[in-house]
Amino acid sequence: MIEEISQMNNMSCKLQSIDNVSIMDYSAFMSELTSLIRDPANHCLFYMAYPNSGGLRFLACIARDEHHDFVLLSHQLDNIEASLESLTPEVPQLHLFEREIAENFGVRFEGHPWMKGVRFTTYDLREYAKSGKLERKDYSFFEMDGEEHHEVGVGPIHAGIIEPGHFRFICNGERVMHLEIMLGYQHRGVESLLTTARTGLVRSLLAESVAGDTAVGHSVAHATLMESLAGYSSPPRLDLERAIALEMERIAVHIGDTAALCTDVAYQSGQVVNEALRTTVINTTQFWCGNRFGKGLVRPAGTHYPATAEVIAAIRNVLNDSIKRYVDMADVIYTSPSVLSRFDGIGMVTTNQAMNIGAVGMAARSSGLKRDIRQSHPSLVYAALPHNPVVIDSGDVLARGMLRNLEVRQSAAMIHKWLDQLEQLDPVGCRPDYSLKMKPDTIAFSLAEGWRGEICHVAITDSQGHMIQYKVKDPSFHNWMALALAVRNQEISDFPICNKSFNLSYCGHDL
Repeated sequence: MIEEISQMNNMSCKLQSIDNVSIMDYSAFMSELTSLIRDPANHCLFYMAYPNSGGLRFLACIARDEHHDFVLLSHQLDNIEASLESLTPEVPQLHLFEREIAENFGVRFEGHPWMKGVRFTTYDLREYAKSGKLERKDYSFFEMDGEEHHEVGVGPIHAGIIEPGHFRFICNGERVMHLEIMLGYQHRGVESLLTTARTGLVRSLLAESVAGDTAVGHSVAHATLMESLAGYSSPPRLDLERAIALEMERIAVHIGDTAALCTDVAYQSGQVVNEALRTTVINTTQFWCGNRFGKGLVRPAGTHYPATAEVIAAIRNVLNDSIKRYVDMADVIYTSPSVLSRFDGIGMVTTNQAMNIGAVGMAARSSGLKRDIRQSHPSLVYAALPHNPVVIDSGDVLARGMLRNLEVRQSAAMIHKWLDQLEQLDPVGCRPDYSLKMKPDTIAFSLAEGWRGEICHVAITDSQGHMIQYKVKDPSFHNWMALALAVRNQEISDFPICNKSFNLSYCGHDL
């Protein structure tokens, strides 16, 4: 029963002694996990494995959004040659988690409907898990019979500066029947480097580089994780500054994505205006910390760049000017018949589909699924709001565009309120601490609602307080499947605008 499982209180950063997490037999684990996720208000934060006592220990964490808490489940596999029954047929949102575990450790999940690689799609990963030697194998894409069907391959090399990824379409004429997305072209070893990094500074630099357009989001998740492991409580001023930086990042990317959507429907006025407005926002972040994407701003236990009176004034100025201009332009965009004809009804993802794939963030909220860490598991200063997420239920390109529009306005209002609070606090900041001592034999995880959605960082320490496992989950891990669903039964010419409407991360997926 739920009451018998390790539960955690209402914050978005949690830690617990690993010895206090009960190891269940696999049948009980399956039953509890399946029961929990059948509730549409619950979803899986992470399902991972790590070497333990000669075998593998598995950990799954379920967020119960309506209860504002978490449930942590665990089981042990002593013989990694043995197979496990797949949970995916009963719980589709676990399909990627099981595939990733199989890829990393060679575990067989019997009954999984499509056991393809997650990142190493051109290699036999079971052999690699045992021998450490990569051998190139032929990769078989999904196929559909029929003389009318043909395949179209796009990527992995794209025009412009887009990152590598391959998209394999099966089409009937111009209509997309199926899209298979193959990622994994960038193997940076981020999780391994975060596990073995010798200093806190190195870890901070790695965390802010997980996904370049979400440097603040991943940095906040990492910093709060390290602070939780060290038993450090951040002061109110630092919490305010981090929340402001998160919302500034959200505003900047949403405005930039609005420009990209306008580009794909040849609406040049919307494109150039929003490109210019995005620049004013990220230039303000650069004025704050020296980097337009917020790198260097968020650090464990402090910051090198406290928000001075000059920084506060600069943020107010850009909100008062650029956000007003954005609102005016957005009102024109979303009342333009030519734009609406290309947005409305295109690339739909239903609420049920979003729930089944475990969608998070924008992809979930634009399909009627109220999923936002700022509301369900708030930290920093979000708990005092309370936050009311923007939710639109039509699930199309128009919904994803309008959600950006409304969230920009919402974020600007929140920042204004926080700037007022910031001015009332002592302006003296606190310097970062890169030598925080971590608690031994502990599992900790932290969450941040990045502009794409839920970011999750997990850390496990040994008896000496040394890091033995670090896990990162970018929201794109969940949401690439939403793009594949969105283009089904669409014209293949609609793919670019569907892709832009999600704007998912390649590098955030290819860890």
